[in-house]
Amino acid sequence: MPEPARPPLRIVQIGKYYPPALGGIETHTRTLAQALAARGHAVTVVALNHAAADGSDATFDRFRRTPHARDDDGLVRVVRVGRWASVAKFDVAPGLTRLLRRMANDPPDVWHLHAPNVTAVLAALAVPRLRPLVITHHSDIVRQRALKHVVRPFEARLYGRAALVLATSPAYPDGSPLLRAFRGKVETLPLGLDLDPFARPSPAALTCANWFRHNDPGPLWVTVGRLVSYKALGVALRALRHVPGTLLVFGTGPMEAAWRALAVTLGVADRVVWRGRVSTDELVGGYHAATAHWFPSNARSEGFGLVQVEAMASGCPTINAAVPHSGVGWVCRDGVAGLTVPVDDPAAFAAAANRLVVEPGLRDRLSAGGRREAGERFTAAVMAERCEALYRRVVR
Repeated sequence: MPEPARPPLRIVQIGKYYPPALGGIETHTRTLAQALAARGHAVTVVALNHAAADGSDATFDRFRRTPHARDDDGLVRVVRVGRWASVAKFDVAPGLTRLLRRMANDPPDVWHLHAPNVTAVLAALAVPRLRPLVITHHSDIVRQRALKHVVRPFEARLYGRAALVLATSPAYPDGSPLLRAFRGKVETLPLGLDLDPFARPSPAALTCANWFRHNDPGPLWVTVGRLVSYKALGVALRALRHVPGTLLVFGTGPMEAAWRALAVTLGVADRVVWRGRVSTDELVGGYHAATAHWFPSNARSEGFGLVQVEAMASGCPTINAAVPHSGVGWVCRDGVAGLTVPVDDPAAFAAAANRLVVEPGLRDRLSAGGRREAGERFTAAVMAERCEALYRRVVR
C-alpha cells in the first residue's frame, strides 16, 4: 500500500537578512524556504531588515536604523525586524526577542536558525520555548577574534538546546571546536539551489553575456560576493598582473575602496570592472561570458561557497583556494569542476587561470563536470526533501 500522506509542517526559519539582501546565507535561507513551501509546508522567515526607510541598503552602515516590515515572497511569509544599529558585526534589534516571544505563544512545529548570527542567538536564548530547534551552522566566527570568544559561550548554550545541528559539508565539523563539542547531534545537509536560471539562461541573461563579451577585453574572469576581507579579492588582483583579460567584480562591501586603491597600485585598474550590485540576468550572463569564476576566499568564514554552485550550473569553472577544514574544495572539486590552488597564492592562482586559456580541452572538461556535479549534488529539491526528513525526525 502507498505510504499515507504526511501532514504539512509549520516552520519558522530565523535568518540574519533575507533577499534582496546579498550573501550566501541569505540566498540559502530563501531557497530552502521556497523549496519547503513548494512541498506544501507553511513557512515563515524571520530576519532583520537590511533596508533603510528609503529602500537603500543599510547592511554595512553602523548607525542607520531600518524599519519593521512584512511581505510575502511567493508562498513564504517574510517578517523583517527593524534594526537600530550595527556594531562590530552585531546588529542591535530588540524587536527580534519580542517577536519570537509572541510567535512562541502559537509555536510552529520546527524552529530553524541559521548561524553565525549573534543577534539571533541571543534572542533565541531569551526565549526557551523555541523547541524543537534546528540550527544550520554555516561557518564559525573566524575573523572577529574578540567577538568570537565573547560569543562562543552563548553559541554553546543554544547549540546544547538544539535538537539537531546541520553542517553544510562533511569537511567542516572536524575543524570547528563548536561542532566537535556537539558531534552527536551534527548531521550534514549540503546547500542547494534552483539551478534553472543558471543552467537554462533566459534571453535577457544571454543578452547580458553577449554584452560583456563585446564590451570588455577577454578572456573574461568573474568574481561574485560581498567585498569583505575573507573574500581575499587582493589575491585575485595580484594574480591579474600575470593573466590576460578583464576581471568583472560583482558585489559591494566595506573593502571596495581599499581594493580599488590596490588595483591602481598594482597597475591593473584598467582591467577591473566594478559592477556593484547586479541583477539576476547580469549575474547569470557574467558566468556564461566568463572563462572562469575566481573564488580566492582564504578563511573558514567561507564555509561552503554557494556562488560556486551557481558557476557550476552555468558551466563556468571555478578557481578556488584550499581553505583547511572548509567545504569550499568539497563543493567544487579540483580537476572535476574547477581548479584548487593554495590559499593566498597569487602566482598559483594566475597559473591556474592561464591553464584554462592555453590547455586544450581543459575548460570544456571542467565545464561539463561542473554542470553534472551541480545537478547531482546541489539541487534545491534534493535539499528540501532531506531537510523535511530531518524535521520530521526531530518532531517525532
